Amino acid sequence: MALTDLLLLGRGVDLSSERGVSCTGELPEASDPSLVERGEKARAALGDRALILGHHYQRDEVIAFADITGDSFKLAQSAAAQSAAEFIFFCGVHFMAESADILTGPHQKVILPDLAAGCSMADMATQSQVDDCWTALESVGIASKTIPVTYMNSSAAIKSFTGKHGGTICTSSNAKKAMEWAFTQGDKILFLPDQHLGRNTAVLSLGLTLDDCVLWNPWKPMGGLTPDELKKAKVILWRGHCSVHGRFSVEAVNDVRSRIPNVKILVHPECQHEVVSIADRVGSTEAIIKIVEASEPGSAWAIGTELNLVSRLAKKHLDKTIVFLDKSVCYCSTMNRIDLPHLVWAMESVVNGHLVNQISVSADVAAYSKLALERMLALPL
Repeated sequence: MALTDLLLLGRGVDLSSERGVSCTGELPEASDPSLVERGEKARAALGDRALILGHHYQRDEVIAFADITGDSFKLAQSAAAQSAAEFIFFCGVHFMAESADILTGPHQKVILPDLAAGCSMADMATQSQVDDCWTALESVGIASKTIPVTYMNSSAAIKSFTGKHGGTICTSSNAKKAMEWAFTQGDKILFLPDQHLGRNTAVLSLGLTLDDCVLWNPWKPMGGLTPDELKKAKVILWRGHCSVHGRFSVEAVNDVRSRIPNVKILVHPECQHEVVSIADRVGSTEAIIKIVEASEPGSAWAIGTELNLVSRLAKKHLDKTIVFLDKSVCYCSTMNRIDLPHLVWAMESVVNGHLVNQISVSADVAAYSKLALERMLALPL
């Protein structure tokens, strides 16, 4: 067992349950090529009335139709800046479409081509659970000096909670700046719902220690923590994780290093702390792309992030060796629900005057959510 494993187990973190899901098989085959012509026809008919946003983890056939591609931070910025488009087709997952609806004007309609495109991490923090946590922090007397920092991968309800209690949203691109800002507002941070991003940012970017962080388990009374542990902590991490990034392991890193000479390990900060600690480079989705693009021809990279993106980078940079960090094939199953049939159906429906799969956040939830999102967008780049 790795030293980091032992340290985290000593703090009550059962890493065996945080490694994400396993999956087998290959990526789904591309959709019927005849759909491309239908999609192009529908897109042309919509013209400037429509904007298609595509997250980097989407299938190639969907990315081909995207007007703007990016990670959750870039797409949030894009949604806020595009006031002219009447229809925004968000090719991502539910929480991203919610954020787009919050940041866009009342004349704009946000459409999620498949309503089943959710996020397991976002589902790991419910409004009632977070409310219970805050009540517990109040009972210990630390809520007034605790600032919530909520990862973009969260529901609108949790973003609203964050805005209401003086906090901000963050993405993997700006988590350090968001946490630095939070420490100017209070003494402690409640970071949710991704424990790994919170821990990695606190320890590896802000210089805090593992002892400064505690893990709140929403399924246990008082989060499984004592009042003294809560009072001592600088960062209270929510027990959530990404099912894809959580699966990468030290064993996978050691294996790829044994097989590929001079390989560089490049991972997303949603990976476990023990993996991030031994990686050569760590970065958000956008940063991963830029690092690969700037690397020397002939360099070798094993990348720990979603498979669609890794495959796309490998195809684009044939002068470099680019492999998926894990031997098993694993893509984000909910992201992959947005396929070409769903996108074409959504566009054709709008062309024919039928609004489908609109994502609409209630006004009361949107108000505080927007406040938290605007605090994020106001952070220095």
